[in-house]
Amino acid sequence: MNKVINDSKQELDTVLETLLDPLAIKLTNSINWINLKGISTDSANLYPVAILGKGKPILLLHGFDSCFMEFRRLAPYLERNYKLIIPDLYGFGFCPRPIKTQYGIESILSHLDNVLTSLKIQSNIGIIGASMGGGIAMKFARLNKNKINKILLLSPAGLTGKSVQIPSPLDYLGVFFLKQKCVREGLCRNAFSNPKDVGPSEKQIASIHLNVPGWARSLAAFARGGGVADCGLPIPTQTTKIIWGKDDRILNQKLRNTCQKLLNCSHEEIDHCGHLPHIDRPELVAKLWKELDKSD
Repeated sequence: MNKVINDSKQELDTVLETLLDPLAIKLTNSINWINLKGISTDSANLYPVAILGKGKPILLLHGFDSCFMEFRRLAPYLERNYKLIIPDLYGFGFCPRPIKTQYGIESILSHLDNVLTSLKIQSNIGIIGASMGGGIAMKFARLNKNKINKILLLSPAGLTGKSVQIPSPLDYLGVFFLKQKCVREGLCRNAFSNPKDVGPSEKQIASIHLNVPGWARSLAAFARGGGVADCGLPIPTQTTKIIWGKDDRILNQKLRNTCQKLLNCSHEEIDHCGHLPHIDRPELVAKLWKELDKSD
């Protein structure tokens, strides 16, 4: 067990030596490895959380099959005024993957609660959720009304629809498909507003966590559990804003329209932006967050 756990940290140390993106290098150097009460099985069972900046805390949640490096471009615009807490979601990124455990939204929510408890941050927390992280942010905010005070969602996924459990062996077939280089590069290009912006560093980061021990096993288990869905309602009581990229090719316009009609909160579509507003337009996302933070 300890070998698998330690290998998660070792893998991040290894990729740090090969990282091409300077902002990703800086963010990786801010990683803290934390023992989480109720989740860590022993002293070697440590979980990665990027922590940087000073000021009011913001919890940032990445999307499906991604990692903390998603926020590499947004962090520099916020760290001067805020304390950024960027965990790898449970079962994703560079988290250790214990064998005898469940991988799904309930485990993710428990992990996030333990991260905040471990860091002794329990109030006046903002939350920014991207893609699947947006659905998780909505549910986490509803469960933590006294902790979370503002919500910003970036092209959120998992707000509508019903949970679909993928049975074996389709779960592992899906994981095998997702690991193919051509598939990952295609998804990466489609996530950007302009596919021509996708260079070697972007392709590297899109697949950088695939060699973490247990990656395939945890992803298959997540699929069998139904993933993240139907997290949009009821709308949390906290001030909530949703940003959509006009050039999003991951979430189609019909789905975005459905969410905007269903969710009675502030919505804004931004130009020259795909599925990753925090990557395509980080300066604008930071500006919109600061405006939201000033609102009552």
